[in-house]
Amino acid sequence: MLTNVVDFFKNLPAKKCSKCGEKIEEQHECYGNHCENCLNTYKG
Repeated sequence: MLTNVVDFFKNLPAKKCSKCGEKIEEQHECYGNHCENCLNTYKG
């Protein structure tokens, strides 16, 4: 059975930062994999 596309995106799990494991506050289907804290640390 095919899943409704809207339901598919609504049911994606929350993303976690690949560096520290913190939950990322963004759209779950986005490509980023680092939290704001780690991004700011990386940028210097």
